Amino acid sequence: MRWEGRGGRTPIVIAAALLYIPANLLPVLQSATITGSRNDTIMGGVIFLYESGSWPLALIVLVASVMIPLGKLLALGYLLVTVQRGSVENSHDRTRIYELVEFIGRWSMLDVFVDAFVVALVQLQPLMSVEPGLGVVFFMVVVVLTMLAAQSFDPRLIWDAETKRQLHHG
Repeated sequence: MRWEGRGGRTPIVIAAALLYIPANLLPVLQSATITGSRNDTIMGGVIFLYESGSWPLALIVLVASVMIPLGKLLALGYLLVTVQRGSVENSHDRTRIYELVEFIGRWSMLDVFVDAFVVALVQLQPLMSVEPGLGVVFFMVVVVLTMLAAQSFDPRLIWDAETKRQLHHG
């Protein structure tokens, strides 16, 4: 399963980008205590952590759950567009971007694991309970799709246009 020229695996990246929206708009955690209930989106959790004085943890969640997935989507989109256009510019940089996306992909499920871990830990019913929200499902699908997109991308395609140009002019 490799990206091939213009037809390739663009739907994977497009689907991941579209699902990134509900992953960030829908609650990822639903908590209930005897005083009430609370639904938190990823950013809502970041804000809550920051306001409660846990700014280092808020920063980690922001980077790991918002910035890295968005960065992966942007990087994969950039690679896809430049390969489809047959770009010969910045091949070394684009190869490094691909390698970075591949490296980060290994850690992508960490957020989903942490969410599941929190849900399993905080089950003190009837005093308190925490359940995963629908947003975590969308987030997990985004993570899986970006991992599949990165794995299905053949980095040799970055160099194909340059090789063709050299053969044509050389």
